[in-house]
Amino acid sequence: MEFLNEIWSTISRNRSRSLLTAFGVFWGMLMLMVLIGLGNGLTKGIYSQVDGFAMNSCLMGSAQTSIPYKGFQRGRSWDIQTSDLEAIRQQVQGLECVSPQVWQDNTTVSHGDKHESYGIIGVEPDYTKAIRTDLLYGRFINGIDLQEKRKVCVIGNEVYNVLFPEGGDVTGARLMCGSIQYTVIGVRTKNTGSVNIGGDPDKTLLAPMTTIQQVTNIGDVVHMIMAVAKPDVSATEVDKQIKAILKERHQISPDDEKAVWGFNAGEELKALSYLKLGLTALIWLIGLGTLISGAVGVSNIMLVTVRERTKEIGIRRAIGASPWLIARQIIAESTVLTAMAGVAGIMAGVGAMQLAGKILVNPESFMKDPQVSLGAATACLAVIMVIGVLAGMLPALRALKIKPIEALSEE
Repeated sequence: MEFLNEIWSTISRNRSRSLLTAFGVFWGMLMLMVLIGLGNGLTKGIYSQVDGFAMNSCLMGSAQTSIPYKGFQRGRSWDIQTSDLEAIRQQVQGLECVSPQVWQDNTTVSHGDKHESYGIIGVEPDYTKAIRTDLLYGRFINGIDLQEKRKVCVIGNEVYNVLFPEGGDVTGARLMCGSIQYTVIGVRTKNTGSVNIGGDPDKTLLAPMTTIQQVTNIGDVVHMIMAVAKPDVSATEVDKQIKAILKERHQISPDDEKAVWGFNAGEELKALSYLKLGLTALIWLIGLGTLISGAVGVSNIMLVTVRERTKEIGIRRAIGASPWLIARQIIAESTVLTAMAGVAGIMAGVGAMQLAGKILVNPESFMKDPQVSLGAATACLAVIMVIGVLAGMLPALRALKIKPIEALSEE
């Protein structure tokens, strides 16, 4: 307690100077907290845009060929077939599932006196493994629906709100989709991401793929497939295998890069990871730079303090104080001053981010919940303690160079 009282007495001896010195560290820590919070909020916002989408996945569809091959001219059109799906499931190594889709666009959907134009997507049960599908009511499409080509559908949240403004469980209700009647078996919850595969999930209806193939009279044609790789397998590898199978089965040159269009979510996730890493590094670089500038101020003030206390240090050395005790005292004063300012900065920064999360961020923004985690705050506290020790090292070395005889003779 005497040691702590002595430290506090030294710091409070010149309160104005101590407060001004501590403000630099406080401001640096506050800025670091704000930057960390905003960085976390931006990262969460970016990842929320792909919420519910299987990131270790790839999707692809057919396009015109760009290279002549085996007697076929360039510019030939082709289609993925239902039979290709079984070949992909049997031959692709590391495949978790493959989810095909067929599309029926701009169909007038009506219930009672309510009607609107929506898209209908034909899917299989594995759709839920590729794209998270939370249901408000009912169930999803199953294998029997697919096998029997049942005219059933799962409706999006906006479709539900428009056609059924009274709300409630509407499973079993009948909808007219064009000239064909469908039975509602499920209602999706509101979509929280911005990745729309085949259309906005809130504004589409999902039906068995076989039903849509029959209704639209496209036979076994599949408009798009989405493949999900196993957790320990790269989506890029699965993408290459599937494209090779499709090209072989449809007489397409292996070198034709344009015949199969696609999107590799795994590669996009990797890019997001690099963006997050770069953003984190930039935040810490700026924050630590600000903190170090504050620490330099603390070190300079401690040098002034050592100069003012030259006689006191000389007396301590003369009556037997060891160099370690002198150095410990200076370093402890620097660390306590820095730590107090740093803790205040952490508290102010966390409070500011809490306030920002409640007031400044709207649900449609890229910024989501800009909070500072406990781990980040603890790491910042450890950093500020280290900076406090380092800031006191130079003044401590200066104090150790003071000789008792010279100090006692100094006025």
